[in-house]
Amino acid sequence: MALLAVLWIVAALSIIATGITRSLRLEARATTLARQQVQAQALGDAAIQIALQALVANRQPLARTHLADVTYQGVVMQVQLMPLNGLIDINMAAQPLLERVFTVAGGLPLEAAQTLAQAVIHTRQQRDAKGAQQRFEAEEDLLNVPGFDYDLYARLAGLLTADLRGSGRVNPLAAPPEVLAVLAGGDMAAARQIAAARDAGQSGVDTSALDASLLDAAASRRLRAMARVPMADGSFVRVARSIDLNARTPDGAPWHTFRVAVSVEPANRSYP
Repeated sequence: MALLAVLWIVAALSIIATGITRSLRLEARATTLARQQVQAQALGDAAIQIALQALVANRQPLARTHLADVTYQGVVMQVQLMPLNGLIDINMAAQPLLERVFTVAGGLPLEAAQTLAQAVIHTRQQRDAKGAQQRFEAEEDLLNVPGFDYDLYARLAGLLTADLRGSGRVNPLAAPPEVLAVLAGGDMAAARQIAAARDAGQSGVDTSALDASLLDAAASRRLRAMARVPMADGSFVRVARSIDLNARTPDGAPWHTFRVAVSVEPANRSYP
């Protein structure tokens, strides 16, 4: 009986030791991943700063999406500079454009899209206590609009912006393929063709497949800078900063960051 008790105690201790070892390994792995992501974010921020310095030194307005490879500390990163007027401005977009994005990208029936577009416009036209017209401060504010649920927001979030005060139309030379597809009435093939020609640096890109009433090719002083930092497992850490080139900050930088986002792009994912 004493021998059986000893054997049971030894077995229990072995199980506990195995559990503790596994827990320590998981914690060590989580710590390593967290450290790698922090390092990747720092590399991405550095790449964005280098790309912005080159943009400011060029002294040319940014009227189209610009891609550049930046090398920093031996790491090659792709940096995308995209004028924010390549996205759909939820504060200024007219009802036809809102209806188009809700149907093409959101998958809503036309009647539901019309109703929701009217609700968005009604919400942003409300007045605050001082009589000033309210506006959406962020894309997430759409969730306060009656009838706007999270599933729809998740499908549209990457196509929208609340950080412009422009014409409410879209710059096709800056728009991602998904926004171009909205402007093309759902023709994704035409959208990818336009994006490929634009990203290749072609001049006089043919945008005849897009709805001309929704287009505005003006340059923008507000842009989104995104760096893709490669990780050892084949994934990427994406560091995105929304930048205002008109701002002058106390530290002397010729731009101001007003929004930051960090995400992980899994391995083996295509990137347009």
